[in-house]
Parts: sequence; structure tokens; C-alpha cells
Amino acid sequence: MDTKKRLEHIIELLRQQGKRLTPQRVAIIKVIVEDETHPSADHVYTQIKNDFPTTSLATVYKTIKLLKDSGELLELEFGDDGSRYDGRKPHSHPHLICTGCGTIIDTEPENFENIIAQMTLNSGFKIQGHRFDIYGLCPSCQK
Repeated sequence: MDTKKRLEHIIELLRQQGKRLTPQRVAIIKVIVEDETHPSADHVYTQIKNDFPTTSLATVYKTIKLLKDSGELLELEFGDDGSRYDGRKPHSHPHLICTGCGTIIDTEPENFENIIAQMTLNSGFKIQGHRFDIYGLCPSCQK
């Protein structure tokens, strides 16, 4: 993934929507786009607070909401464990999630869309969205 192009795309989209692009907001977006670990809001805040000490966690959450509302961020909710965010692939796609360390890895099997289409056909459901998470132990936690 070309994170520079992804960042430019989001910034241009927000500009077209008339949204303010403060240095803090751009830094938050940059972390979300460049971090492939599906960061939490707290993690994003930790990454920017040294460069922007007056930025609050509320600013991070407001930027996350703005990105979600613009369709540029996928939220992965984990109940009491909070949410993690995918700014690299903001569309529904499968994830491998380690139950040991919490690592989240993107995966898109070749026939995944065909599986969704088959489920739609077999069930009669009109699919409005989906979330497919597979839980297990990553290679590091298996050792």
C-alpha cells in the first residue's frame, strides 16, 4: 500500500468537504494511515503527543469520527477492550486476530467476495455489511 497516496487522498477529500486540516489533525490521520497494526485511539494519541503536547485525546476521537463519517476509516469494536482502527483498508474485510498479544492482520482470501455472494444467495439476506474475524495465536505467541 502506498501510504503517501492514501494520506493525500484523505486530506484532499476532507479539504473538498470543507473540513479544517490542522497540523494535529494531519498528524493523527498520518498515524492512522501508516500504522498497519490497527491502532487504538490511545495508541494514536501516544504517537502524536510528543510533537503536539497540547492535543487532547478528545481531538483524536473527533478526528476518528470525522474519518469514519467520511467512509475513510474502519472501526473494529471489541467491547470492553475498546476499538481499533483500520485507515489503510476502510472497507469490510477479514482479519486474523491473535488472542495472545492482540495483533491484528489484514487478510483477503481470493474468493471472499464469492463467499459473501453465496451466503446472500443461500440465505435470502440483503447483506448491508459484514465483519469476519478469525481468532488464534500468531507465530510469535505460538513459541
